[in-house]
Amino acid sequence: MLTQLAVPGVPGRADASRNRELLLSTARRLVEEVGVTGLSMDALAAAAGLGKGTVFRRFGSRAGLFGALLDEYEREFQAACLSGPAPLGPGAAPLDRLLAFGHERLRFTAERGHLIREVNARPAVASAPAGFSRLHLRVLLGAAGVRGDVEVLAFQLHAALEAPLGYYVEGHLDGVPHVSPQRLAEGWDALVRAVVTISAAPGNP
Repeated sequence: MLTQLAVPGVPGRADASRNRELLLSTARRLVEEVGVTGLSMDALAAAAGLGKGTVFRRFGSRAGLFGALLDEYEREFQAACLSGPAPLGPGAAPLDRLLAFGHERLRFTAERGHLIREVNARPAVASAPAGFSRLHLRVLLGAAGVRGDVEVLAFQLHAALEAPLGYYVEGHLDGVPHVSPQRLAEGWDALVRAVVTISAAPGNP
């Protein structure tokens, strides 16, 4: 969900844009303070000093609000990948960037997994964030000299970073073991190093 730019000379649109930014910044603060379960449309309206009708006009539903909020976090993540400091951003070796990408995405999932699960009732195969991640992985795999079907490898690596990992980090569901973020990061490192070492080896098709 993209923010509409205010049009000069149209006060209604300018007010709508300001209200949306106010609601999103307030929602971010409330999520940090009370978590997703404590963020209701009523609570957001009261904290922002706006009517509940304004909240529904901006986002349509609670899921729409979470989607807009997640989009804000996702924009920050993508900007860090494309233009932030190395090794997540440009300036490091492709392998180092692949490793950093996984670490940062695991951290993102651990911190924002509650939002992701609220927004998506199924794996986000066709979502814009998933598309960005797979494209970014394809580029880094190619730069690392990986041969073969890089598109499929990127899809499979991305699957290792999907939101269900959040359940393993939290470990609060019956039958779901707790796995620490450190172990997940170490597993990502081993997976990426194996893919790059084997796929980029001389003689591989």
